Amino acid sequence: MTGIIKNFYVNGNTARGFTSLFDSSLQNLQRLFILREGPAAERSNLIRSIADDMVRDGYDIWLLHCPFDNDLLDGLIVPSLQLGIVDGTLPRAIDPALSGAAIQYIHFGEAADAEQLYARTPEIEILSAQITEAYERAYAGFAEALRIHDDWETVYIQNMNFQAADELTESYIDTFYGDNRLDKESRVDHRFLGAATPKGSVDFVPNLTEGVKRYLVKGRAGSGKSTMLKKIAAAGVERGFNVEIYHCGFDPNSLDMVIVRELGFAIFDSTAPHEYFPDRTGDEIIDMYDSCIKPGTDEAYSDTITEIKNRYAAQIKTSVQQLALAKSLQDEREQIYTQAIDFNQVEQIKNKAKQAIGIILAATR
Repeated sequence: MTGIIKNFYVNGNTARGFTSLFDSSLQNLQRLFILREGPAAERSNLIRSIADDMVRDGYDIWLLHCPFDNDLLDGLIVPSLQLGIVDGTLPRAIDPALSGAAIQYIHFGEAADAEQLYARTPEIEILSAQITEAYERAYAGFAEALRIHDDWETVYIQNMNFQAADELTESYIDTFYGDNRLDKESRVDHRFLGAATPKGSVDFVPNLTEGVKRYLVKGRAGSGKSTMLKKIAAAGVERGFNVEIYHCGFDPNSLDMVIVRELGFAIFDSTAPHEYFPDRTGDEIIDMYDSCIKPGTDEAYSDTITEIKNRYAAQIKTSVQQLALAKSLQDEREQIYTQAIDFNQVEQIKNKAKQAIGIILAATR
């Protein structure tokens, strides 16, 4: 029997800059392998190879995807083994002390020809500066898009029935939890269900919501979707349930989804860029616009809303183009590192890491 894979992001390219939620996924681990330096593709290949082995052996795993490169991974967590293998190369923000795990570093940089890299230092520095500038432009663009989004929200906030929103939220809190409580402390996992990437917006909603009843929240900007999710998450934590909290990949201060697997439900913002419609048995729509916004608001402000949406979309497009530029520059820099690598030594490093993990597996059987 093969294991189940859950895919998500712990890092994001957001309107508030590069944002990391890495530490949340590292809580309660006993062993943590942190990969450093060398070609990013080789670090990711090791993670993926170990992940494939784990799934084939029947272990459920979490795959942490990379927002800088759609083909790379940032990490792997095996919850049942309390084991993590993660890429700890900057700008990824990891505080090993917070995990409480036994740490082992794997340095791919040991396989590099230091003299060859030193000779190409000027090229590396120029590319690194250009990469930084591209990300800064992308983040500045996302920040401007957030300001535009605030204008969009204002239209609906001014026409919102807040009492109706509160009552709707309370009714769903009662539906989800009723009088149920657990006599334990909640585990709370903070994650991203998707990310802005060099290829645009990517999400893993279908994967993450497998096997649970889904509530698809529809509405408009500013119609109270995130506030509802925050209250539902808080209610779960207060009652002792383990809660997965998925932050918005655009604005991490907002929420996009809450999952409580102990009660078998997921509730998520089902509007663009992660727009879904009922296609599974039991799927249910919660329409915040119909329930909480003054009828006719879309029509009354049609011209204003269209103008804001167009500005917003244009700004997002420009920022994604900067992410794509940063990716192409990273590929150039990566090639320099790759040319300085002894791949026989890389394979030795990978095999050593796999042997260490094999010993852990043997001890658990």
